[in-house]
Order: sequence, then structure tokens, then C-alpha cells
Amino acid sequence: MAGWEDVEEFTLGNISRPATRTQNRIEFGPNAIRAVQGPNDDRVLEPYAYVGADRSLYLDADLTRLLCRVEATGEHSWAVHDGDREIGAITRLPSNRRLVRPNWRINQPGHPEIVGRTEWLSGSPGRLAAKAATRLIAGVLDGLTGIGDEGGDQPARSRTLEWRTADELVMISNSSIRITVDWLDRRLPFAYTLLAK
Repeated sequence: MAGWEDVEEFTLGNISRPATRTQNRIEFGPNAIRAVQGPNDDRVLEPYAYVGADRSLYLDADLTRLLCRVEATGEHSWAVHDGDREIGAITRLPSNRRLVRPNWRINQPGHPEIVGRTEWLSGSPGRLAAKAATRLIAGVLDGLTGIGDEGGDQPARSRTLEWRTADELVMISNSSIRITVDWLDRRLPFAYTLLAK
């Protein structure tokens, strides 16, 4: 599939057509990196890279044209290869605190280091205060409207990571990944999804 180099938002999965207001049925396909195409009522999750064995991605469903592969280089580190050439590295940064989940780091040669941190640990103090206020207001509204009173009926929120260099937001990841810069080699966030799943 051409165009993987410019994907701005994608997810990893086997749903090719999600349920919408006009179509209740979900359609499935092979496990792949998928980008949303089309309007809300006719969404298609177009495959851009197909998942192969041993943390590899291919450009075709027959798994003959390698896009990249991920190889362990240590207990918490991996190299991402394009054929025989290393195009970057991904590192999981374990927390010293038991209940805090790990952060991640992506290194792409020729570019600043990118660190993915929980959204509450990322950004300026003013930005963090704005996030806290937004969450507080949402919590109060939920309490007033009784949403979730039945218990257990609310979908679990996926963890949101903000991926930043020292001075730039590069991408945001939760149930999908949204890339906000042009210079990031898309194969690196694609590879991250294979490790984070």
C-alpha cells in the first residue's frame, strides 16, 4: 500500500470497517496498521502495513515485501530495521515506582530524542493546570448527570502518552496514534504498536 510515509493517524488491529450509525455490522481483515478513510458514516480502516511473525511489518497481505522488523537489543530496548539498515531504536523506560507504568523513548538518527510520557507528566505547568481543570469539570458533570451510576458499564480509557522532544509535540498515542510532525519516520511509531500491544 503506497502512502504509509504520510500517515497521520493510525491504529493496529483487524477491523477493516467499524460499526457506524448507518451500518451496525463490523467487518474484519488481517491484522495490520490501519488508517481511517472516509466520512463518519462510511468509515474504512485501510491497511498500510501487515503484521507478520516476529514483530515484522509488510507492505502486502502475502507478507513478501518487508517494511520493517523489530529486534530486541536488550531487556527493554529494540532496534527497528529496514532490511539490513537500522532506522531507529525504541526503549521502554521502567518506572522505579510500583504503580507507575513505564514511559517510552524513540531515537531516530539525525533528529532529537522523543520521549512518550503519560499526559499528566508532559507539558508546561500551565498546560498541566488546564488539563486538571478540564478533568475536574468533566468529573463534576458526570456526577451531576448520573453517567456511570450503574457501575461497570463505562468503557475503560486507554492510557494517553504525549511524545515530545525537548520543545515539540511529536505524537499522541492511546487507542490510536496521531502524528503531529512531518519528519518522524512512520515505521518507528508502527513498530512501537507491535511492542506496546
